[in-house]
Amino acid sequence: MQFIDFAPVKVVFGPGKLDALRTEALPGARALLLTSNGSAMERIGALPRVCEMLDARGITYVHMPVVEPNPLVATVMAVGEKIREEKCDFLIALGGGSVMDCAKAAGIVATNPGHLWDYVQSGTGGRKPIAIDPLPLVAITTTAGTGSEVDAGGVITNPETREKVGLGGHVNCFPKLAIVDPELMLSVPPHLTAYQGFDALFHAVEGYLNKRPNFMSDMYALESVRHLGKWLPIAVKDGNNLEAREHVAFANTLSGFVMTTTRLTSQHAMEHALSSFHQELPHGAGLIMLSMAYFGHMIAVGAQSERFVALARAMGDTEAVQPSDFLHALQKMLAECGMAELKMSDWGITREELPAMTEVCRSAGAHAFEQDAVALTFQDTLAIYEASFR
Repeated sequence: MQFIDFAPVKVVFGPGKLDALRTEALPGARALLLTSNGSAMERIGALPRVCEMLDARGITYVHMPVVEPNPLVATVMAVGEKIREEKCDFLIALGGGSVMDCAKAAGIVATNPGHLWDYVQSGTGGRKPIAIDPLPLVAITTTAGTGSEVDAGGVITNPETREKVGLGGHVNCFPKLAIVDPELMLSVPPHLTAYQGFDALFHAVEGYLNKRPNFMSDMYALESVRHLGKWLPIAVKDGNNLEAREHVAFANTLSGFVMTTTRLTSQHAMEHALSSFHQELPHGAGLIMLSMAYFGHMIAVGAQSERFVALARAMGDTEAVQPSDFLHALQKMLAECGMAELKMSDWGITREELPAMTEVCRSAGAHAFEQDAVALTFQDTLAIYEASFR
């Protein structure tokens, strides 16, 4: 029964709700408007709409279209420096999880001295406390995958140390306002819809299977899985289906709340090593490639057996009676979304890298390994990588 439910984010959810930016209270008068280094925000019309609404309200802003997939520490530092130079007093993150994560981290270095890595609490991080409140953030999510619009964490990659780690946790790392408008997600391509949707799914699944679940996190997790199990394959096949986009977006936000009430497991740490070694690898794709071997191992060692049955039922197998039914449900969902044949080698990953990835993930992601219901050894971890490799 023990849990802390503290997610102080005002969430404005629904089709057309981007227009809420016209009237919702904002935490400052001069914004750093952060987007990805691609053209998607212009293409879907979100960027000009946001700029028009800010102009109409007299909110000045500086636009930085600089965030890469799996955002880099150097990018965070550049954004933090720009915030100080331009004397911005809040951030607006317009985009997916990478943009929101970068914004949270930049909000830390904008107000706290030193380097971002000084405030990382794992791996080679300096483990300093965040002594000064980070800059406040407004999150406008245009994807359904990370739940970053409602949590206080961000994931940043340091290519020098080959680490991809979570950081944040300060109360002001929670966005002040989150706008979740499924209409902004209609043009996300099928493969990205799937990558993002499975990221959300595994947030919920890991939160349900860790060694410290609670009634509150269970409520969020199972409901997220139910919505994704039914609606993600539909959204992948028909991106213009607004009803499906609504359900997937809602499930993603629920999976964000999972991370505010419990913890993720080592599957996420293992994927972070994959995409820290190979920057171009989408996080969700990495999770997909690990998932069958990872959860197969957990089932084989008897971890949370009854919960695997409950997850299989939530995914649509109402007749599930044994833990392996989860694997069948997962394989079916992967196939329905066109994700059953992903190969690590297609992203340049080699079998020879797997021992080094094992070392990195167990160091940088030690906190996630501590959440596993049955602990993984070094050899277990390497064996899961090897079983996943194609």
